[in-house]
Amino acid sequence: MSKRILIKPLVTEKTERLSESGKFPQYTFVVNKAANKIEIKSAIEEMYSVTVKSVNTMIMPSRRKSRMTRTGVQKGAISSYKKAIVTLPEGEEIDFYGEV
Repeated sequence: MSKRILIKPLVTEKTERLSESGKFPQYTFVVNKAANKIEIKSAIEEMYSVTVKSVNTMIMPSRRKSRMTRTGVQKGAISSYKKAIVTLPEGEEIDFYGEV
């Protein structure tokens, strides 16, 4: 169940600051567009064995991109995706780099 809902954790500078700062750590995931907050909460609790305080979701819009190459301008697009910000209770954390 959790494999189809959670696609990957989103690791950027901003999400790292969210997880380290504040009383309640927040983690960001790219999730399936059809998943709702209850399914996301149960998938994270099952996969990482933590309790989830709250889940906020947002759908990020698609974007057009272009770049210059030797053969000319290459045009493409970044598809839209759903992002979930998960807040954990105080004292709990998710370790993405446990094996590294």
